[in-house]
Amino acid sequence: MAWQIDPIHTQIEFAAKYMMATTVKGQFKKFSGVFNFDEKNPANSDFEVTIETASLDSGNDYRDGHLKSADFFDVEHYPTITYKSKKVQKIDDTHYLVTGDLTIRNVTQELPLKITYGGLIPKDMRGNRRTMFSTKASISRKKWGLTWNLALETGGWLVGDKINIGIEAHVVEPAAVPAQA
Repeated sequence: MAWQIDPIHTQIEFAAKYMMATTVKGQFKKFSGVFNFDEKNPANSDFEVTIETASLDSGNDYRDGHLKSADFFDVEHYPTITYKSKKVQKIDDTHYLVTGDLTIRNVTQELPLKITYGGLIPKDMRGNRRTMFSTKASISRKKWGLTWNLALETGGWLVGDKINIGIEAHVVEPAAVPAQA
């Protein structure tokens, strides 16, 4: 049975430099994902995550409007960001290397992720199995066509190219529902 992202206990966050000094942070509030997690043979595992770009929230409506505009995510034409795994390799009992494709604005680039596995909860209060994964990555936004910027009079750029991504994901495998007679 496929595992599903628990949106209440999952965060997908990003951070970028602003005016070469301040770090601006934000998150995406709406996302979904399916994990086919094979605990005994991780190479048989795969997952896909879909993020709704319009759910971006950096804590400032003006900035969010600009990030959602055609200058950045262009949410009207590109409503989702996706990550789809291609290969899962177990490094040790708590770490995996996942190679997958990240698609932003219809530009797909391979992005390897080192995943930390938080262990298995065999039965939560609803009878479901649950597990946690986390990862951090840094990407160059220009590789995905996010090139809008302004030169500063003092030198440098308004928005940094490096985007830091942090994901803390809880995934749930729903308990099997007994067949009805």
